[in-house]
Amino acid sequence: MKTYLVTGGAGFIGSNIAAALTIKYPNDRIAICDTYDNGDKWRNNVKHLVDEFITPGEIFYWLEMHSDTLEAIIHMGGVASTTETNSNLALENNVSFSKVLRNWCIENKKRFIYASSASTYGAGEHGFDDDDSLEYLQKLRPLHTQAWSQCAFDYYIARTKSFGELQPLQSVGLKFFNVYGPNEYHKAEQRSVALQIFPHAREGLAVKLFKSYNKEYADGGQLRDFVYVKDCANVVLWLLENPQVSGLFNVGSGKARSFKDLAEAVFKAVNKPTNIHYIDMPEAIKDKYQYFTEAKMDRLLAAGYDIPFSTLEEGIADYVQNYLLQPDHYL
Repeated sequence: MKTYLVTGGAGFIGSNIAAALTIKYPNDRIAICDTYDNGDKWRNNVKHLVDEFITPGEIFYWLEMHSDTLEAIIHMGGVASTTETNSNLALENNVSFSKVLRNWCIENKKRFIYASSASTYGAGEHGFDDDDSLEYLQKLRPLHTQAWSQCAFDYYIARTKSFGELQPLQSVGLKFFNVYGPNEYHKAEQRSVALQIFPHAREGLAVKLFKSYNKEYADGGQLRDFVYVKDCANVVLWLLENPQVSGLFNVGSGKARSFKDLAEAVFKAVNKPTNIHYIDMPEAIKDKYQYFTEAKMDRLLAAGYDIPFSTLEEGIADYVQNYLLQPDHYL
């Protein structure tokens, strides 16, 4: 029997990965390390119970007790909020704690898969290339604390490689783009735009999107790489089945779509006519607003990944019809 540990396994992406693991490996042990002090976050783990729930304070005792059977740490825990302003908290969770877990994997010859973020690309002035060279990572200029801390960890790993230091048996960083899907309900203002506009679209009411202040983009035409959370879980499962693959990889659909496209897909999924109202963008973000993101997926595909990603319309239809419109909308 193998054991898989998912840190942040009660969170959005982490709970989807944990659920996928229980289905993929029914005869193995699945454990979650997380805190449950955020309202209804515990509901993310109701339908797919795992073998063990552990707190961050007991993780290293637990690791030592299960070192013989542990196959991999899937590290999805940390500060994920783009509005976090406590730099010490971000460093402690996204760098220091991640380094300790990774070093444990090196010492015990285990595999380590961790969450990075597309927010590390900053305004995108250097593109969205999942290049893990020191030269490229040094160019990136993250725009907020969370992105800065995750970029720092990506850079730390690149430095260890440049020094020829030992690495985990498998070492993978995943730069998630604009993820949406079931189990994001506890994220408050960090919820996806799809979830934010759904209640209005369901009632046929107007949804609000920002006007554009860039002549190259129409109102609502700002582009993002929206990726369905189930596709993110598929990437992790594939990596576990391909231990020879290591590196830093983008996780997106590979196709930028507009917020207008997203809104239209939500209205279609609830069978209501599209009704969009464009509003002024807050002055505080006008000068820093990002008009385009798109994951460059060449490296993951070159590594052998061949599972198709959901189109925006496919992902939104599944999310809305099989979760948001159901009495129980959890995965």
